[in-house]
Amino acid sequence: MQDDRFVMSGYRDEDRESEISLRPKNLREYIGQETVKENLNIYIKAALQRRDALDHMLLYGPPGLGKTTLATIVAAEMGQNIRVTSGPAIDRPGDLASILTNLNAGDILFIDEIHRLSRAVEEVLYPAMEDFALDIMIGKGPTARSMRLDLPRFTLVGATTRAGQLSAPLRDRFGMVFRLELYSPEELAQIVKRSSSILGMPAEEEGIFEIARRSRGTPRIANRMLKRVRDYAQVKANGKITRLVANEGLNLLEVDELGLDKVDRNVLSTMIDKFSGGPVGLDTLAAATGEDALTIEDVYEPYLLQLGFIQRTPRGRVATAAAYEHLGKIPPVQESPSDSVQVTFFDEDQ
Repeated sequence: MQDDRFVMSGYRDEDRESEISLRPKNLREYIGQETVKENLNIYIKAALQRRDALDHMLLYGPPGLGKTTLATIVAAEMGQNIRVTSGPAIDRPGDLASILTNLNAGDILFIDEIHRLSRAVEEVLYPAMEDFALDIMIGKGPTARSMRLDLPRFTLVGATTRAGQLSAPLRDRFGMVFRLELYSPEELAQIVKRSSSILGMPAEEEGIFEIARRSRGTPRIANRMLKRVRDYAQVKANGKITRLVANEGLNLLEVDELGLDKVDRNVLSTMIDKFSGGPVGLDTLAAATGEDALTIEDVYEPYLLQLGFIQRTPRGRVATAAAYEHLGKIPPVQESPSDSVQVTFFDEDQ
């Protein structure tokens, strides 16, 4: 199941405490996302010079790339407090109203998974974002009346892994929209090096890079791998992370050199062995692997697509020659155009 995966980008219980201790405190310490950092640095300085609140900001991209960390850094750079909540936690408009009325001027309100807000809650959020006001209804029936409460100028930072599920009215109210990209192995190596220093774990450059290149472009996974390799080095080696130690520790976790785990390889091998490489429908693939169809689509597929191991076609998923090669299997022979029979029709007059 998804929750048992070591290389999943979502939160595990062990990640929450470690991310707080390893989290960078300012933009200078934040590694990667250079374009986002450059723009944010300008916008923050401009807001500070005007002594005004920062404009509302939307961060989107795959999980584990540092959206929460970036929101915390924005609050620190602005010298303001941050209030953290999530879309699923705000059930009713009254819950959001309670949060908004307790904010101070300039505060940062961070809503994770903002695409999961209910429509009723969104309706309350619109005037709060645009006019810094809260419309509430007093009473019921014919005697009900609307009352508007003024709110302090605050900054809403929304984070989502599914920007496409945001309603257009909500998305349009964000003055800044940033997409966080997957990290390169070199950037992840810098993150692993910094984290190992904070954890007091000696590590060689080759060992650090071995962890980085298997981390699927995700800092959260890189830090999780570092802690597990640290445990392996402590028990099985001399306490130092070398390339050999990192390789052995990650192999023990069944994470291969491209960052694929047992579940990823099972999806690929099922497509190849049971369906001749495809095309195979999503529901059929889910039934054959014992996984949920949405889990395959949202968790497994994105990285396999990025590696070029599968393709989506109108008829279903297809395993590519690269997937065969990675699993040590022989790809099927492609029929060349010259092998097909071509029929040419000529005019009788010619």
